[in-house]
Amino acid sequence: MQIPVIRDAWLDREKGVKKEGARIVSITTLDGNTYKGKQFIDATYEGDLMAAAGVSYHVGREANAIYGETWNGNQVGILHHKHWFKPGAVSPYKVPGDPSSGLLRYISTDPPGIRGEGDDRVQAYCFRVCMSRHPENRVPFPRPAGYDPEDYALMLRVFDYGWRETFDKFDAIPNWKTDTNNHGPFSFDFIGENYDYPDASYERRKEIIAEHVRYQQGLLYFLSNDPRIPEEVRRRMNQWGLPKDEFLDNGGWPHQLYIREARRLVGEYVMTELDCLGKRTPPHPVGMGSYTLDSHNIRRYITPEGYVQNEGDIGVGVPRPYSIDLGSLLPKKGECTNLTVSVCVGTSHIAFGSVRMEPVFMILGQSAATAAVFAMDGNIAVQDVNYDTLKERLLTDGQRLVYSPRNAPVQGVAPRTLSGIVVDDIDAKVEGEWSTSTARQPFVGAHYLHDDNTGKGEKNVTFTVSLPEPGNYEVRLAYTPDPNRDQAIPVQIRHRVGTANVAVNQTAVPPIDKMFVSLGAFSFGGEAVITISNTGTSGHVIVDAVQLIRSE
Repeated sequence: MQIPVIRDAWLDREKGVKKEGARIVSITTLDGNTYKGKQFIDATYEGDLMAAAGVSYHVGREANAIYGETWNGNQVGILHHKHWFKPGAVSPYKVPGDPSSGLLRYISTDPPGIRGEGDDRVQAYCFRVCMSRHPENRVPFPRPAGYDPEDYALMLRVFDYGWRETFDKFDAIPNWKTDTNNHGPFSFDFIGENYDYPDASYERRKEIIAEHVRYQQGLLYFLSNDPRIPEEVRRRMNQWGLPKDEFLDNGGWPHQLYIREARRLVGEYVMTELDCLGKRTPPHPVGMGSYTLDSHNIRRYITPEGYVQNEGDIGVGVPRPYSIDLGSLLPKKGECTNLTVSVCVGTSHIAFGSVRMEPVFMILGQSAATAAVFAMDGNIAVQDVNYDTLKERLLTDGQRLVYSPRNAPVQGVAPRTLSGIVVDDIDAKVEGEWSTSTARQPFVGAHYLHDDNTGKGEKNVTFTVSLPEPGNYEVRLAYTPDPNRDQAIPVQIRHRVGTANVAVNQTAVPPIDKMFVSLGAFSFGGEAVITISNTGTSGHVIVDAVQLIRSE
């Protein structure tokens, strides 16, 4: 089937959506063309069709109290170590310490506010610029019209206190190029200059995009040329430039501003951090996400002590892949019955921070289209599509809807390849909130558990090992070492004649295959019970697997 693709046709957002009751009948674009349909999908980053159709949506951060969250709303006082200014190090004033001299640019004069309260601000945007350091394929960064080095005065003060991470997000791609992203307290994100973008007119959006071009091109030029930049940074920056062979019609500059967040649907179901963190189970899953609860900074403000600080950056890991509910793609039935939304989906701000990955948008696009086809075939509202029928088709087409640790890819050492009896963490009883990780090698199975160094005394993992016959067995514990681990993690071993308590130093490399440490030999009856706890610990606690080896 040939599906025509029509480009540069912009929705007439004021009068281009015709509805009959709760159904969209047609949409008209600014070039005067009208498109009729039985079902419509809004797959835009801005949600323009959704908004023009009169569907409920939200822009900004909800207060934590709205959905019972912890990581939504104002994050004043929460400092992400890579993206905030060193506390007490940077004055916001043109003359350091002198408010009468005026503020440096792009710093808010609004009060800090209260952690967890809502607002209408959105996380910062930037261009994901492709750079080249190939001498024959590199052109110097241009000096943009309107360039003013004072836009970047805060960066000089970051360099003054010793920060040198400018190049940490020049992520390498083939042919000596980068996919460049924001990194650090002052970088490519144009913090605070995009709040009106989601609801802005096309003309105003073009102005905002142009302002982001000027800011980011100016920063690249500033880092390459301003004599106040530390010499080692400026010298290294001049190894880079825009590639001659990318974006040929736009001077090597990408066309698309990275719209990290705009409107978000408020529909049949709203995904929140409770869903992402495994505290709630979406009843009608149509896809999955797995990324960190992530928001870039949202503003710069002045602390009560008179220093500049960033606010809004959050990075909270999810314990495992989570399901995304069908209802988050669907408007309320009374508002629109033939529209699905696959990008500006129904989530809270901080849940969208995890959902907002392009692979997830592709997953949800497939599910949205499948639901739309069933609605068309049945001549029914998309909200009335039978979920069991939809689920069956999605599974047939290869969608993953729920997390199954037994089906997770084995990234570490497969338990079956190890000697003795090995029980992985997926078969253990877990109490409290543990996160999964694959950051350190080697480990057993798909991942290992860690306690995030939080909730001390509240978290336990118990391995119950069925034994083929009673006797003496050596008990081994697997973990991944690191200097941030605790040095005396309590392990309890219940055996045939009592209980043994062993302390494990997880800063040390395990002596057995760099994975296991021996806890000793014990006599067991039909089973062994080993419990690892974070009670009394002050460092991170890791739980991976246990291994029992028959001994004489």
